[in-house]
Amino acid sequence: MAPVLAFASSPVSFPAVPFYSCSRRRFQRGICPKMGGFASISVSASLHSPSNLEVVVTRERGKNGKLINALASHGINCLELPLIQHTMLPDSEKLTSVLSSTSFDWIIITSPEAGGVFLDAWRAAGTPAVRIGVVGAGTASVFEEIPTSLKACLNVAFTPSKATGKVLAAELPDSGNSRHTVLYPASAKASNEIEEGLAKRSFEVTRLNTYTTEPVNHVDQMILEQALLAPVIAVASPSAIRAWVSLIPDSQQWDNAVACIGETTAIAAKKLGLRNVYFPENPGIEGWVNSIVEALRVQKQLQRV
Repeated sequence: MAPVLAFASSPVSFPAVPFYSCSRRRFQRGICPKMGGFASISVSASLHSPSNLEVVVTRERGKNGKLINALASHGINCLELPLIQHTMLPDSEKLTSVLSSTSFDWIIITSPEAGGVFLDAWRAAGTPAVRIGVVGAGTASVFEEIPTSLKACLNVAFTPSKATGKVLAAELPDSGNSRHTVLYPASAKASNEIEEGLAKRSFEVTRLNTYTTEPVNHVDQMILEQALLAPVIAVASPSAIRAWVSLIPDSQQWDNAVACIGETTAIAAKKLGLRNVYFPENPGIEGWVNSIVEALRVQKQLQRV
């Protein structure tokens, strides 16, 4: 049986792609092209028996623990292979002064990393009262960890009906005034769809590029060989999937499963030509784990054919 590309859970339309009537969407794509351009970072991971390895987790070192523990509860063995690093940009320092001097109707946070950077600046600014809009549950979870004594100053007041920037921009409530102000601290690599969507609704958006994401350029060859044999790779950003594609040897046709944290990353994987791509309707650890479990189940079925 030929492998197929499967998007799990969330209905999403991709032009010129054949879909079939079944519980989840599937379509075939060609083998992924090569991508280039890496930062000089060396990474390593704990070795596993290739026969027992099931899932490769790829966030920065120190940020995979929650996912690894959740998968362990399903009896799933993981290999940690960080593929990206985050670098602070000058706007991260500017964010503190902006929070100290200016109030906004909304502050929009669209990733856990952006949330972490924001919280550092918010504390440095003296924890002013803010109203937060987040793109989804995964991002919202960053704010659940702040001390109870500070939660009165930080109100996570909005999550869109679908965890995408486009829907967030369409659904963000206005202030009822003629001037609606938004602060958007983001990755330099984030798209412009949020500020463009809000501008069409007459919001005034201040975007600060507080950090950027860089892929790694070197992994231990033995670890990479193990990762390439794993049935499933779990990715949390377009940057991570681009880094993974660039590590696949030119001589190898890799077509195992990719379990993405959400639709945006899944679309990036599809554009790179990857197949067997899964994602949950709403980004977050629970949905991501379910997509990984489903991807692993299907891969094991394919291997038995």
